[in-house]
Amino acid sequence: MTTTQTESAAGAAVYNKAVLGIYDFYVLQFSNLFAWRCSAKHILDFYNEYISPTHLDVGVGTGYFLDRCRFPSPTPKLALLDLNPNSLKVTAERLKRYQPSTHLADILQPMPPTLTGFKSIGLNYVLHCLPGTMQSKGIVFERLKPCLAPDGVLFGSTILGQGVDHTPLGKILMNTYNNKGIFGNRSDTLSDLEAHLKKHFRNYMLDVEGCVACFVGWM
Repeated sequence: MTTTQTESAAGAAVYNKAVLGIYDFYVLQFSNLFAWRCSAKHILDFYNEYISPTHLDVGVGTGYFLDRCRFPSPTPKLALLDLNPNSLKVTAERLKRYQPSTHLADILQPMPPTLTGFKSIGLNYVLHCLPGTMQSKGIVFERLKPCLAPDGVLFGSTILGQGVDHTPLGKILMNTYNNKGIFGNRSDTLSDLEAHLKKHFRNYMLDVEGCVACFVGWM
């Protein structure tokens, strides 16, 4: 494991079975509303709008949004990619009706060559968990672009560290999570994220809700 992999693993390692058991309520309901001021429904709306019949989800958490979103097909081709085997196991079990494939990988590294041709990629709540600055995190888009079909779309969300108004609770959680290596987003800004989208995609869209930037990039 390289140094970069070790650093990115720190953000993923927190998701043990106990944490995943409370993730939907604590992260996606409580923290989203009271710390980040972006409801789970807002993110679910993004999934419903941009998800395709051939979808790769990166940083899967518990599969909350994939479980609730409306796939355009009753039998989608679904692939799950994460650095944490616990998240992959929990999500694959939750979505077993779709028979997803699972891939244990680090998105800061080159993707497995078999992961190609996806009409959509979801990158939800991943960037703020990665080490480094938003400038250095742009490698993620470079890694994932080969996985997209020529007319594919990448969409996702991330909690910004700068340029947004954090609530008192948000400030406490931001400092705590960054100190523990769970987050790495103290200097993450909307303009840096936009620069990467502009560089890597033909068209893009950004929407800020509270402290969360939701983004879309079209090939």
